[in-house]
Amino acid sequence: MKAGVLRRGVASAALACALACALAWAFPLAVRADTLEQALAQAYQNNPTLNSQRAVVRATDETVPQALSGYKPTVRVTGTIGQEYTSTVGKTNNTRSVSVLTPTGGTANVSVSAPGVSYPRNAFGYSPNNVAATLTQNIYNGFQTANGVRLAEANTSAARETLRFAEQTVLLNGATAYMDLLRDGALLELQRRNVEVLQEQLRQTRDRFIVGEVTRTDVAQAETRLAQGRAAVLTAESSYARSRGTYRQVIGVEAGTLVPAAPVDRLTPRRLADAIAIARARHPTVGVAMFGIDAAVLQVKINEGTLYPTAQVVATLNNNWETNLTTQLQAFNAFVQAQISVPLYQGGAEYSRIRQAKETAGQKRLDLETARDAVAYSPNNPVGVVPAWGQLEASKAQILATQAQVAASEIALNGVREEARVGQRTTLDVLNAQQDLVTARTALVTAQHDRVVASYILLAAVGELNLPKLGIMIPLYDPMVHYQQVRDAWIGVRIPDGR
Repeated sequence: MKAGVLRRGVASAALACALACALAWAFPLAVRADTLEQALAQAYQNNPTLNSQRAVVRATDETVPQALSGYKPTVRVTGTIGQEYTSTVGKTNNTRSVSVLTPTGGTANVSVSAPGVSYPRNAFGYSPNNVAATLTQNIYNGFQTANGVRLAEANTSAARETLRFAEQTVLLNGATAYMDLLRDGALLELQRRNVEVLQEQLRQTRDRFIVGEVTRTDVAQAETRLAQGRAAVLTAESSYARSRGTYRQVIGVEAGTLVPAAPVDRLTPRRLADAIAIARARHPTVGVAMFGIDAAVLQVKINEGTLYPTAQVVATLNNNWETNLTTQLQAFNAFVQAQISVPLYQGGAEYSRIRQAKETAGQKRLDLETARDAVAYSPNNPVGVVPAWGQLEASKAQILATQAQVAASEIALNGVREEARVGQRTTLDVLNAQQDLVTARTALVTAQHDRVVASYILLAAVGELNLPKLGIMIPLYDPMVHYQQVRDAWIGVRIPDGR
């Protein structure tokens, strides 16, 4: 009996040691392993959703040189070359003289006219050619070009804020996927160790049944718990496989040996009010809403510009030449003219568009307030600061509670085993105590997982989840590089790399 108790104690101690190693926040590594920081760096570089959003920003950058083209002249050259053939056909009348014998034996000459029987033809070949060049330069269009450039820049800035939000989302998903896989791996190991303990418990129960210390009911109870434990292992394996797939999708590479990670709530403000203030000012969704207001106001000005006069300069060069068999004609002319157009009435559509743009601008101002309230209080995606703060505080308390639960369950299990050894407890009592300990350790693993994930959620809610803030030093994607590469480009169809 003492040997059996000793074996159970050794198994329990081995299980506790394994969980302590799996859930400690840091420990010396004998082999190479993946850290959360490495996983986030890989997600930043490899995640297809993030790379897609970067391409969206680069495409939006091109709207700025498109708007700037309104300041630049347009030049058009046209040329024609051809061959012209002209043929003229006319009719003529023919007159013939005929000698006729008279009654007196003489002859007389008679002129007879007949319809035209010959067709003179005049044919000419021409080569008409023309080359013309036209240059048009906008001088004034009611400031539509200037406001259009500002509108394009506002949209580009909004796209960069959207990219920043996408980066936060990918990093948060990466941290969650990493911790989910770490949690499910620990739970799988926990269930496997639990099966080992239950197998030992069943073996001892059968031995005691042979010597008459317990009944067949005790053996059946031990067999039932072992079957439940094996089913739990299969469920844990399924969850672990699912988490590995999610990790591969988010991080972009297969998972290796994962190192436990530490929470990052040290990087967030110490007071809830400070966190709310920072989020309302710096969160990416707030930035998108602010640039949306700028774009809407500029659209009003662009629509108002359609009511103003427009002025432009047009310069034209025209060269014509014509060649035939005998002569060559050439004509060249050039002129420059200023064109001024004053709109008087255009059916009223322009006034409607101005009113419509003003309503949109008012909507965008309301959207800004909605975005600020959402980042502060919304429990949805993105999670607001207040719900994230409460979730983090609850996870901290949950860890303390589950640690106490694990400690108490270990004491209770040891006590029940000793009491069962002297006949004061049944086999079912031991099995229940063992299950209580597994449940407590499962809760502790989950609470430690939730503690880390909640700290990342809060950092994202504040709007400061980024690699520099986390201290991950890798080359970062700078959207300004591509913007500067294309902003002042006059010609070219090759795509710059943006790096």
